[in-house]
Amino acid sequence: MSITLLIVLFTVLVSYQAFNDPVLFNKLTHMPWAEVHRKEYYRLLTSGFVHGSWMHLLINMYVFYEFGQFVERQFLLLFGPAMGRVWFLALYLLTIVMANLGTMYKHRNNPAFRSVGASGAVSGVVFAFVLFQPWAMLLLFFIIPVPAILAAVLYLVYSSWASRHSHDHIDHDAHFYGAVFGLLFTLFLKPGLFAYFLDQLQRGMPF
Repeated sequence: MSITLLIVLFTVLVSYQAFNDPVLFNKLTHMPWAEVHRKEYYRLLTSGFVHGSWMHLLINMYVFYEFGQFVERQFLLLFGPAMGRVWFLALYLLTIVMANLGTMYKHRNNPAFRSVGASGAVSGVVFAFVLFQPWAMLLLFFIIPVPAILAAVLYLVYSSWASRHSHDHIDHDAHFYGAVFGLLFTLFLKPGLFAYFLDQLQRGMPF
């Protein structure tokens, strides 16, 4: 069984348990004030396995499964069957944590702030995908076809803007930092991918 599928199944199981147990939900939630003042740093990771609703969970897991399968296969090719799985799992888990660090610092003195969900880690996996397939066509908002590299740039611009101007209770900072970390961590593991990425960009340019 793939690491991608195992992560999906584990996340669905934990989220389902948290849906039915408010105490568990609150214990696993990303709460910067508790992380900083109570040293409950585990929340930086556990919050990636709980979600606010079934729709939130299903969207995150659908996107992760679609992109995660491809990225995991590339990791297996690059690092071998054993280390490929290890590094892919590390990519996912570390990105959950790194995506939350920004909001931990930003909201460290705000007892009311809290967030849940795997969106930061999913963003990291999607950006790892962009390194391999920058000209793949993605459906923006599940409707508009755009090249992956353009979608990635638009995603970063929007996430940066929304973190400062939006009041929709979505942790846009986590989306931004997760995306950037996922890309950088993949390049850290295999620096040669940057040259491959540039080559793919050049080959796919329409002019």
